[in-house]
Parts: sequence; structure tokens; C-alpha cells
Amino acid sequence: MNVYRLSTALLFTIHCLTPIGAAAQARGGGAAPPSARASAPIDLTGYWVAVINEDWRYRMVTPPKGDYRGVPITKAALQIVNSWDPGADEAAGEQCKSYGAAAVMRLPARLNITWQDDSTLRVDIDAGTQTRLFRFAPGGPAGGKPTWQGDSTAQWERGGGRGGAPTSGSLTVTTRNMRAGYLRKNGVPYSANANLTEYFDVSPSPGGQLLVVTTVVDDPQYLTQPFIVSSHFKKEADGSKWDPTPCSTRW
Repeated sequence: MNVYRLSTALLFTIHCLTPIGAAAQARGGGAAPPSARASAPIDLTGYWVAVINEDWRYRMVTPPKGDYRGVPITKAALQIVNSWDPGADEAAGEQCKSYGAAAVMRLPARLNITWQDDSTLRVDIDAGTQTRLFRFAPGGPAGGKPTWQGDSTAQWERGGGRGGAPTSGSLTVTTRNMRAGYLRKNGVPYSANANLTEYFDVSPSPGGQLLVVTTVVDDPQYLTQPFIVSSHFKKEADGSKWDPTPCSTRW
């Protein structure tokens, strides 16, 4: 066998013995990137209970009609605030108006956060028995019929938490395609064209962990500027206090 034929035979043998994965890497392939679940810089899963340390009068009880202090509303919104009628909402089957994505994290509620699959974070809220789905994978539902919780797209952010929180990362969630609802139970509105951006951070707290959710609502129709609030939740050991309740226009 001449040198050329010997070299060809050796190369053929080496190619046949090379693992398919290695060959794919040689062609520029390589392993698939880790899933959103596997690459999570912080762990949001578990049960969390709301810590009402601000705006108690607006969150723990239904404020009086016409009280919109602290919310930068437009004149169009003021008309809705002054005409708010919880009985009319009930009759129209609109009891969940204050349980939509733009307001539900402000309720005195508990959260149960789990992974629905490797690219979808699920947030169940016992107040109003609501469910939010944060999708990391591109091409999720969009443009369909608006819902109370809308269509949410999630993205991990690396590095320290917002505001210097001692974490290794945070979560940013943007939500569109929401039904028109209320920022407060007394009829302070947001429109179906509102855009919602949320930042989820986890930090240590005495005796456990604290989840901080910063909410930014942009709505040129009913807000003169973005409405920004921060809501706090404390980690619970288990779901023994979990208490799903239906939507209500009154407390």
C-alpha cells in the first residue's frame, strides 16, 4: 500500500471513530445553551406573603370613591374615578378589574412561584385566584385576545440587584395585551394600551428572604407619567397559609 492510500485509510478510520458531538463542535455547533430554569441567577420559587409597609390605606381596604392621591392621572381617568360603581362592575362580570397584572402584586396576597416548564415561570396569586406566566422563550403568545394578566416576556439580568441589593441577578418582565383594569380597588384606571415593566429582586432579610417587585406602569391615556411602586414579599416555609379567594369589588 502506498503512502497516499495508507494516509487515506487512516483518516477514514479516525473519522468513523470520532463522536458525532465532537464532529458537530468541529463544524461550529456545540452544546445547546442552558434553559432559563438552569441559568437562573436567583431562585424565585416558593411561597411568598405580601408585606404591607406602605400605602396601607390603599392596599388593605378599599379607598373612598374619588381618592386617587399618589397616582398621576389624566383628566380622562378622573372621570372614571369619579363615576366608579362597584355594583355596576359586579353586574357586568368585571369583578377582577383590580386583579390585573398592573395591580395584582399590590394586593395583600400570597404568591406561589414555580417553573411550569424550563422556559416558563408560573406565578399563582391566591387573591382573586390569578395566574401569571412569564415566558423566557421567544415567540410566546402575543396579539391574541387581551386578558387580565396579559402576555409577559421575561429576561434574566446578571450582576447586582437593582438599588444595590446583594444578589447575583434579577428578573425583568414586560407585559402587554392586558385588559383595562384598576390600579386601585376604588376605580383608579389603567387602559388596555398600558405597558407594564417589572423588576424582581431577592435579598436577605431578618429570618429569611425578601422579594422586592418594582412595578412601572406606562399609560399615556390615563397617566401623565409612569406610575412606579415597589411591593415586598417575605418567603414562607410552605403553603400551609395558602388561601385562594375569588375576585371581589369590595373587601
